[in-house]
Amino acid sequence: MNIKGNKWILRISMIALICVSLIVIRNILEYKSPHGINQTRAFYEQPKNTIDVLAIGSSHVHCGVNTAELWNKYGIAAYDFSAAEQPFWITYHYLKEAYKYQSPKVVVLDVFSAARFKENFHYKWLEESVYGLRFSKNKLDMINVSIEDEYRSDYFPSYLTYHNRYIDLNKEDLYNIFGNHKEKMIFKGFTPGFNVVDQSEAFGGWDELDDYHLTPKYEEYLKKIIDLTKEHDSKLMIIVVPYNLDKRDCTTYEEIEGIAKASGVTFIDFNNQLDEIGIDKSTDFNDHTHLNYYGSVKFSDHLGKLLKDEADLPDRRGSSGYESWDEFAKRIADEANSK
Repeated sequence: MNIKGNKWILRISMIALICVSLIVIRNILEYKSPHGINQTRAFYEQPKNTIDVLAIGSSHVHCGVNTAELWNKYGIAAYDFSAAEQPFWITYHYLKEAYKYQSPKVVVLDVFSAARFKENFHYKWLEESVYGLRFSKNKLDMINVSIEDEYRSDYFPSYLTYHNRYIDLNKEDLYNIFGNHKEKMIFKGFTPGFNVVDQSEAFGGWDELDDYHLTPKYEEYLKKIIDLTKEHDSKLMIIVVPYNLDKRDCTTYEEIEGIAKASGVTFIDFNNQLDEIGIDKSTDFNDHTHLNYYGSVKFSDHLGKLLKDEADLPDRRGSSGYESWDEFAKRIADEANSK
């Protein structure tokens, strides 16, 4: 081979090495979090068109919708594609993203955020919804409706937000050096909490809230979500996961229920079924707004039965391509047994 050919091989090799190095550096430095970022990144590793039930919305989803229990009890292949305090306009774009890779028979939408967070832009947990999503026009559209112009550089491009994390690196970052693809495929979004916090007394922490109604922006994107599920022939189930309910939240839920009924969509506030579910407020909560693991088992048993009754969901246990659900269920059981 002549000298010119050797130079081209060297150049190509150097470019390839630089690209691989950048990917490795990104894998190590990028933010990881069980409050939404991990759920989003792991979603992309799920085998295509294997998710039959997609649960979307706030952290009430990945704390309460126990995908391991749904699998163990009913053979439902479910995934929690959610993030902390996620508003409907982000959930809508998450659902658009999901339909690129999956064809869920049922979409379960949690609506807690609509009752609690009334602003057109809220930033407290926004990174949980932004950092994990792949770059696409859909992500840019989501950013446009979720972040004001002056704050966009704080969240996008994501690399600019985590390039100086060197002093914060930990074992999880190093495990991710080559992408950790198998571990992400096994993960099904559910993140159990094992605290036991007595919630027998009514919670009084919402005094600062003045508007109890569904805001116009939430209403707009709720209707967009309903239309999108119909477009993709998914059955939509709108739910309120049990929590220490403030009665003022009910105004929002009543308005959502009205929109759901007008659209022919199921709406269930499970706070009205605590006795039927078997939820014990003294033992089944991780904090005042989230079920703990023990509560999630009870709730998901109940939810699974409703899902099987309302939709023609197959039992995927023992089916080829669904082995990762077996592994996830085993890991959750091991974690629970260790507590």
